[in-house]
Order: sequence, then structure tokens, then C-alpha cells
Amino acid sequence: MAHSSLASFYGRILATSLFVGLALGAISSPLHGSAEAAAPSSGETDHNSGSLDLLMAGNRRFVKGRMLHPDQTIGRRQDLVKGQQPFAIILTCSDSRVPPEVYFDQGLGDIFVVRTAGNVINDHVIGSIEYAVEHLKAPLLLVIGHERCGAVAAAVSGGHVAGHIGSIVETIAPAVKAAAGKSGDPVANTVTTHALLTAEALRTSDPILAAAVKAGHLTVLAARYDLDTGRVELLKENDPAGAEPLPAADTKAQADHAPSSDPHAATPPAAHAAPAPGAHAAPAAHAPASGH
Repeated sequence: MAHSSLASFYGRILATSLFVGLALGAISSPLHGSAEAAAPSSGETDHNSGSLDLLMAGNRRFVKGRMLHPDQTIGRRQDLVKGQQPFAIILTCSDSRVPPEVYFDQGLGDIFVVRTAGNVINDHVIGSIEYAVEHLKAPLLLVIGHERCGAVAAAVSGGHVAGHIGSIVETIAPAVKAAAGKSGDPVANTVTTHALLTAEALRTSDPILAAAVKAGHLTVLAARYDLDTGRVELLKENDPAGAEPLPAADTKAQADHAPSSDPHAATPPAAHAAPAPGAHAAPAAHAPASGH
């Protein structure tokens, strides 16, 4: 996808009525037992627990310094030789200070992580996410921006940047424009706006992600990570004030974005079957379902 096409795609998203706080409660079923319970190890998943519950419980443990480091045993590693079945997908920044496996207190095979500077997206990123949705049946995608993001700061400050870094700044530019004029810190505002716009771009990405969202197989949310506290905060609303719509771009992905077949994939378990619209499937047991 060309840089100009990405900017145009984000511009089209700015012209739509964006929503991110859709049915948060529907995907956050209560955890059984302690709210600080770890992500279950292989064969121990509570099927009444939601993917978002597991992530946020792990983040609470991280904030309090009470991490359990689940699914990091020799046995778990050996189990995953057969394949993987992550219960969530995380798109976040490459910044060394924000590793989601750490701040969500998860282990091997638990979350499918895609990281780029400024959590920007292109065809490779979308294809990676499509693989996790189409073949691994992950039911939740969380787009996470973070406090004091250097890529966002560069986009806000403007000016020349060297090499391919310019492509990152260009992709964030629509969020800079949308956040302009808001009260508060412009970098912080842009971080939030960029995460929301990216989530919406993925939510409406054809052919795989938009179809999965429409069918109720996938929920896409945006969030922000606070460097000071370690806390992850879900973003519930979007207000790209003053944004001017840009020409729409043809963002239909090619068929080869994700593997056409996966000989190692098994039939997904019932917990990953399509939930009714507005409902959220509980993550299935970590018994591997497919390889990558």
C-alpha cells in the first residue's frame, strides 16, 4: 500500500462516524475467582472468561507488581510445538518500553503481537493480523498507543525526517490533523486519536477483518498505555474535530495477504465459533489449534 494511499484511507475514516466503545461490557465477562487470576495455562481455561478480562487482569497485576508470569514453563513450551491458539491480537508500538507480553503478564502462545513504530499499519501489518483472525481464530484485536510516543512526537513537530522514517510520520499525519485544536498536550491527543483511527481502519478493512467484525467473530478496540503507571486504559470515544475528509482509497487486500491454506490447522474449538452480534466468545483452551 503506497504512503499516499494510507493517508487517503485514514482520511476516509475521518469522514465516517467513528465508534470504539461498542459493547465493552459484552466482551468483558466476569472472571471466576480472583480478579487477578492469571491467563489460564494449557487445559485450564475458564470458558466464562473473556479475552479482554484476561488482558486487563494481567495488566492490574503488572501495575501492582504482582506478576505471575504464566505459561512460561518447559511444558508450555513443548505444548506449543504442535501449534498456537492466542486469545487476543495486540497491535502496538515497537518502543522498547512497552512490551505487551510483560504489561499484560502473559506467556508463550497467549497473545499474537504485531509491533511497528507508532503502531502504524501497512499491507504487511494487516496481513499479519488477518492471519491471526482467519487461521488462529483470535477473537479480540487491541490497538494500543502509548504515552510520549516518539513517532507521534515526530509527526506532531513536523519538519524533515531521514530515510524511511518519513513513511511513519506520513501515516500518522491524519491523526495530527484530527487532533489539532484540542485542548491539552498535542502529542498525547494525537496518540489517542491515532489509536482510534487505526482501530477503525482495521475494523473496516476488507476483505477479512471487516467480514469477521460483521459476523461477530472479531472485536476491535483502541487503548492507551501509560508509561508512568503501567496502566492500560481503553479508549471509549473518538472526536476527530475539524478533520477534513480526504479522497477514499481502494484498500481491498489481495488474496495472498494470508496463507490460502494451513495444513497444520485443526478445526477451531467451539469457544472460537462465531458469537452472536454484540456478544464475545470466551477464549478457548490453550491447547494448540494451528501452527504459524
